[in-house]
Amino acid sequence: MTTHTLSVPAGEVLRSTAAAASVFSQRSFGPRIGIGEPAALRRHPHIVRFAEVEADLDVLIDRAIAAIAEGEPVEDEILGHYVHIASLVRAVSFREGKLLEQAVERLAKANPNIVVLTQSLKLPLVKAALEAVSGNDWSNLDGVKLDCETPAKGSYTPDLILVNRVRHTAYILDLKRSLASYGDTSRLEELKLKMMASAMVLPDWLYKNHKRLMVDTVEVAIVDGASRPSDHATGIWALSEIDDLLEIDGVAACMAELRLRFGRRVQQLLEAEARKALGVVVAVVADAVPAMSMPGKPLVGLNGPACTYEEERAMAAEEEDDGRYDLGCFDDQDDEPEPVRIRVGFARRPRRH
Repeated sequence: MTTHTLSVPAGEVLRSTAAAASVFSQRSFGPRIGIGEPAALRRHPHIVRFAEVEADLDVLIDRAIAAIAEGEPVEDEILGHYVHIASLVRAVSFREGKLLEQAVERLAKANPNIVVLTQSLKLPLVKAALEAVSGNDWSNLDGVKLDCETPAKGSYTPDLILVNRVRHTAYILDLKRSLASYGDTSRLEELKLKMMASAMVLPDWLYKNHKRLMVDTVEVAIVDGASRPSDHATGIWALSEIDDLLEIDGVAACMAELRLRFGRRVQQLLEAEARKALGVVVAVVADAVPAMSMPGKPLVGLNGPACTYEEERAMAAEEEDDGRYDLGCFDDQDDEPEPVRIRVGFARRPRRH
């Protein structure tokens, strides 16, 4: 099995030839050309403009917002009246990821050579693939192809699989709304391990499950929706670089506008819910205002009946005992305490008397 290097200057991805999850290939980026430039000056032969897909993307945003708003939060004693806001925030995190997937699927149609697979993408984590990836340098696995029907240890479901039929190349994509939460954990490395193991069986899986679809190169990329600095040597791509994966100019600009519009709608939803929650809190506080704030009502002494200074001094004098205190509890302080047996163990229910 020979190794094929893509000629498109599309940055660097985790690369696997014939499903081998391995080789990191370095490709340089040229100067970015605006989508309004003549075709001869553009980076890619295909192009998409937001005006052409605006209606479709707005529909996706509407569906995402509706799904977020429909959620019914579970009562929470700690969050109280703000539980709806917390529920919305959790729903946004989930729905944004789905929105990104759906938008990429729609925008990929601008390249007729791209086939986007979104359904039934459960790829087997073949035991031999996991052992090969975890026990070897990935660059040594180029050209290895494994049967997808051999014994597996679980499965991995990518967000999207893109197949370029002209280049016979498949991309396994995992789109994240943000990789910020992965910074100090091992979850990102675990995700890469699963993606690379899946890449080793993908050609056989595609051939058997998708109408004899054949590829000789598999590449893996984790796309960061927040477009923080990418690291192509480890398979991390910023969403702003997605033009090079789809070979379509303008996709990144469309995705940026999509996230901007979605963000506005989300913030409007959160603001409305916050105003509602604050309105409930204000109403509760107003009902709890003590009678002392009502005009014409007598003031309530919260510290007992009012006393003059002389009366307070007299009361304090009665409580004094000229320094004589009962120290009877310390009379036997020279006696050694009897030894007490201490039991250590797991907590148990107290016995009933």
